[in-house]
Amino acid sequence: MAMLQRLLKYLEDNQVEYTHHTHPTAYTAREVASVEHIPAHRIAKVVVYFTENGYGMAVLPGDSMLDLQNLRTTLGVSRLRLATESELADLFPDCELGAMPPFGNLFDLPVFVDGSLTSEETITFNAGTHRDVVHMKYKDFERLVRPTVMNLARHVAA
Repeated sequence: MAMLQRLLKYLEDNQVEYTHHTHPTAYTAREVASVEHIPAHRIAKVVVYFTENGYGMAVLPGDSMLDLQNLRTTLGVSRLRLATESELADLFPDCELGAMPPFGNLFDLPVFVDGSLTSEETITFNAGTHRDVVHMKYKDFERLVRPTVMNLARHVAA
């Protein structure tokens, strides 16, 4: 719950309009989309990776998968892998495993967002638990996080 409070305070301090919803436990982006009654594409899903340069955060639509090869090539690194559950627990101690919000700037992590999310008026994302989500305008997310926009995702059929 500490991450939720930290995130909401950050949004309020930066005068961001948002809504916070609590829903039944949902672990995947598609489950969150279903319980929130929104398209999976509007879910901003977080994938944390590790390279020889350290950790980073990729943010992509909930109906997509991270294209690891494309990310590795774009970043110009020789090695790239997904962070382990143990690493996620260490990096995000105030979050339930896999429920971190896409605000890498709050964790000193670079953030890369898939270009397809930039056309969404609003995005929805986990707010530290598998029961709490925040809905906010993408333009406010971009203003606060200042992510690097690139092609990260491969669309996955439902």
